[in-house]
Formats: sequence, C-alpha cells, structure tokens
Amino acid sequence: MERIVEIIRGAEKVLVVGHIMPDGDDISSVLSLSKGLKLIGKEVMSGIDWKIPWVFEELEEVKDIVDYQKFLNSGFDPDLMVVVDVSSPDRIGNFQELIGKVPVVVIDHHATNDEFADYNWVDRSFGACAQMVFRVNKELGVEYDENLATINLMGVLTDTGFLRFPNADARVYEDATELVKLGGKPHKISSMILENKRTEQFHLFADVLEKMKTELDGKLVYSYITQDMYKKHGCTDEDSTGFVHELRSIRGVEVAVMFMEIKPRLVHVSMRSKEWFDLSSFAKSIGGGGHPRAAGASIEGKDVFEVMNYVVPKLKEEMSRSEKS
Repeated sequence: MERIVEIIRGAEKVLVVGHIMPDGDDISSVLSLSKGLKLIGKEVMSGIDWKIPWVFEELEEVKDIVDYQKFLNSGFDPDLMVVVDVSSPDRIGNFQELIGKVPVVVIDHHATNDEFADYNWVDRSFGACAQMVFRVNKELGVEYDENLATINLMGVLTDTGFLRFPNADARVYEDATELVKLGGKPHKISSMILENKRTEQFHLFADVLEKMKTELDGKLVYSYITQDMYKKHGCTDEDSTGFVHELRSIRGVEVAVMFMEIKPRLVHVSMRSKEWFDLSSFAKSIGGGGHPRAAGASIEGKDVFEVMNYVVPKLKEEMSRSEKS
C-alpha cells in the first residue's frame, strides 16, 4: 500500500476507473477515491465504461462518472490511471486501451486478480475494495466529511451483504464503525439499495421463480432471464442484480446461479454460495472471476440456454467433487 500511495501522491491528473456492470463496492471505490483525491488538490476524472444502475442515481456524484467515449471527448490527459475493484483488464471495457500508454495502478481484493497493472495492491483478505480505498485516503491525509464517509461506507456494506456474508470479519465491522463515526449514514445506504425497487422488478422476478430449477437435492438452484423477459416487463439487467441473492436465501441451497441475457448473445452468469463451495476457482474456469462466495462470468456468442447447458453440468460435477472431498 505504501508504494501505491507514493505513486498516487506524485500524480497530478488521475483517472480512477471501475469495472463494467458496476456494483455498490465498485461505484463506492471509484467515487471515494476520486473525491478523496480532489480534496487534496488532484485533477481527477471518474470512469466506468457501462451505464450506472439507476438505483445509485440518488448519489449526486454518480453524474460525474463518464464512459470511455465521454472520457475521450473530454480531452482529459491523465498521468496515472488507478483501477479499483477489478481483477482483469477486460473488466474495464474500452478503458483497457490506455494500458501501456499511461502508468496503471490496481487496488483490488479479488482472489482471481491477474496483477495486470504496473503497480498492484491486491489483498484478498479484505471484504470490500472500499476498505482498501479507505486506507489509501487516510494515508493521503484526506479529511472525511459526512458525504465521503457515506459513499465509502456503501462499498463496505454492499460487498458484505450488509454484514451478512462470511467476509464480514472483525476488520469490516471496525471500518464500518469508523466510517459511521466520521458521519457515514448506513440507513441512507440501506434505503437506497434495499428499499428502492420498482413494481416491474417483482413481475420479472415472478417469471424467474416460475423458471427456477433445482439440482443436487436442492443444493444447487438456478434460473434465467432472456431478452424477451426483460422487454416483457419493461426491465433491463439493472433490475435483476439482486435476484441471485434471493435464490441463495432458499433453505438448503449451497449455490445459486442467475443466467441473464443482458444483450443478444451476451449472457452474464451471476453466482453465490453459502458455506463450502469455492466459486472463485469455478468462475475462472468459465472465463470469469470473483470471490469464494460471490463470482461471475460474462459469456459472449451464446444464448442463455446454450450457456446454461454448458455451465450447469460442469457446476454440478464440481460441486459433487467438492462435497465428497
């Protein structure tokens, strides 16, 4: 971390980039670091090459995040790109075109990170990348206000399932407590993320439940969403991000999987496990990555049924082998 902080401190114009299909930890990490660097006098641009899910639009700072095309049009010429919460270069979309043209720093906590940057701080022991950003900001001398503390806290809470997941260790509670003391508002975050659903989402989820299947005596549960299903209910992939958690909550389930056709011939596989199955290694075997209890992969060139026919048998085999061992 010390080397990363030294490099960031020496930069004047910094581009902070997160991953495509951004979640709460990614958006939190991008905005927390960007805001922190601005507070100590850096010129900063925030980039995510994907549409930000509407649920996060309550955060005023979200409007400052640009995609790659807007970055190019801006004329902003960074002397450093800091990539947060990203395990491989393909996960930053077209921003990966900057690799090799500008020095790159990675701050990440994914076990599957392939250390693609010039300087990498990768520590899988953290429950959320936002915790790592919190440490970088403090080391840089950033003074936290209520707004920054709330944005930073969002990543800590969302990537630990609001302190429900196994990665919510003592350090997570300590960081969350410190951020609350600095003014962070957990009730604001929980209301925005958990109590902000559209009625269309419930109709879509009803279809998901109707198509749900179980395997391995109920230890594996999965369902899918096609493009037609999204259109039928006036929804997009933004509306289905929490569905896999609902499947995971079913009694007796170890692994839950959602197959989401987010674009024609582009399927995102979102996976969650409860106790014993390591999803990170499995996700890597199908071209993705993530954590032991939360992982995913995006598969191009196949429809949702082709992807299910490929992934489900492979997953069943791996789960059976893991359970026996």
